[in-house]
Amino acid sequence: MNNIVNPYQNILELIGDTPLIKLNRIAKGFKGDYYAKFEAFNPGHSNKDRIANYIIQEAERKGILKHGNTIIETTSGNTGFSLAMVSVIKGYNCILAVSSKSSKDKINMLSAMGAQVHVCPANVPADDPRSYYEVAKRLNNEIKDSVYINQYFNELNIEAHYNSTGPEIWKQTNGQITHLVACSGTGGTISGSAKYLKEQNPNIQIIGVDAYGSVLKKYHETQELDPKEIYPYRIEGLGKNLIPGATVFDLIDQFVKVSDEESALTARKVTRSEGIFVGYTSGAAMQAIYQLAENNYFNENSKVVVIFPDHGSRYMSKIYNEKWMEEQGFFDSKNELQNNIEYINEMAKK
Repeated sequence: MNNIVNPYQNILELIGDTPLIKLNRIAKGFKGDYYAKFEAFNPGHSNKDRIANYIIQEAERKGILKHGNTIIETTSGNTGFSLAMVSVIKGYNCILAVSSKSSKDKINMLSAMGAQVHVCPANVPADDPRSYYEVAKRLNNEIKDSVYINQYFNELNIEAHYNSTGPEIWKQTNGQITHLVACSGTGGTISGSAKYLKEQNPNIQIIGVDAYGSVLKKYHETQELDPKEIYPYRIEGLGKNLIPGATVFDLIDQFVKVSDEESALTARKVTRSEGIFVGYTSGAAMQAIYQLAENNYFNENSKVVVIFPDHGSRYMSKIYNEKWMEEQGFFDSKNELQNNIEYINEMAKK
């Protein structure tokens, strides 16, 4: 008997349809039910696969991109990796302006995927010529037949999640979702998902997660960009020092700010309690749920979906590196082993 094999034609066919996973130990004692949309199941290990593939497909359809052209983008790492992956399959050159805040793991992975990487200082104003925004613009002007993806101001960023992430969540929860919790960086994930979900049920609460040092929360509340809100922070892919055009603030009901330290520690707790190897931004999203739950924001009927956008492997030199954590003042490594044992034992009892 001949075996019939039906392979995927390329890795891009694996993008989307990521699983919804019930959170058990990490949400123990909280009112309601909690589920993680685990985007690391995308082949590029993040939700950014969705926008990279979708935006490039649309550019090809419109005749903007042709084989051999150069793709240029500003990225904290995950979008860049996704674009580099798509470029390999479709035959494009890929040049990335990357924030120096990005982990070494991310930067090395970009190079491994064949991208040309320009590392730019993180703690400079967005309009500074050295910023990764301005470097990407300059490269786009200098390089013939190049296309700047510009995810922060590209409406296709929103459209990609409106057409995929939002419908998936609605279907996976049988329309029972009451709250969506998602980090906001470019704003495409939360805005596109929110647009679809609110169309199905306008009572669904959309909660954006912002970082201390970012302007998004205050802008949402006041419609003013306050430069006094801006200062350096460590979380990657979350928050901004400008107002992204890909964020539809009217679709977001509220923002919650989280700290570098608590987000890092919560990411590690998710990994150890649920066996889901999450990244820094995922830890930030879960930390927002902790803060809301502690203030009795949810009730027994709440069906909360949190988007875990990234994978822990991107942060081996940061939040999963004891030396780095200690250097940030996040914990005393001498006591970490005992703390780990006590936490695991506590979770086992539950």
